[in-house]
Amino acid sequence: MTVPDNEIRKKGATSGILLGVILMMLNIFSFYFITTIATSFWMISFGPIIFSVLLPLIVAGVFCSDLRKKLGGYWTFKQATTAIFMMMLVSYAITYLGANVLFGKVVEPHMIEKTQTAIIGATTQMMEKQGVEQGKIDDQVEKMQKQFALQTDTSPVKVLTGIAVSLIFIFVLALIFAAIFKKDPPLFDIAALEQEADPTV
Repeated sequence: MTVPDNEIRKKGATSGILLGVILMMLNIFSFYFITTIATSFWMISFGPIIFSVLLPLIVAGVFCSDLRKKLGGYWTFKQATTAIFMMMLVSYAITYLGANVLFGKVVEPHMIEKTQTAIIGATTQMMEKQGVEQGKIDDQVEKMQKQFALQTDTSPVKVLTGIAVSLIFIFVLALIFAAIFKKDPPLFDIAALEQEADPTV
């Protein structure tokens, strides 16, 4: 069965809505995990990796598999790339608007500052326990403060550059997932052949 391109994009976008909501919630939970739950440097360090990288990749893989089923169980590399890219594009838009704009500007307008305080505090505490000289600790804190300062830059050029980089990353990621989940349809559609051979149909 040949699935029209518009149906592929539609199914991808529909799946992207739910995926976006899940990723947005993981993003928000990651913030609260860092600022209120984590009690050690290692929890703060590995928490974002788990909630912002590992779990999203696993969830995206599950959604790719489910999307393939919704499209008949088979799709070519091109179809897989189209559907997955559309799904990830929609999910990125929802996550960006929900977590970065709505949550980051309205609910938690000081999100970056709170994250900075938690991470710098945990890093300083760990370095002090290891007996690191205060001068080196101060240098590390200064470097981290500069890195966080870059995140507060919301100029149009900075925002557009970030979106452009994200779109490129999404496309590359879609290609990778498409290569993994690609499942070409059989050369002959047996069900269709049987239907054509049955005169009662």
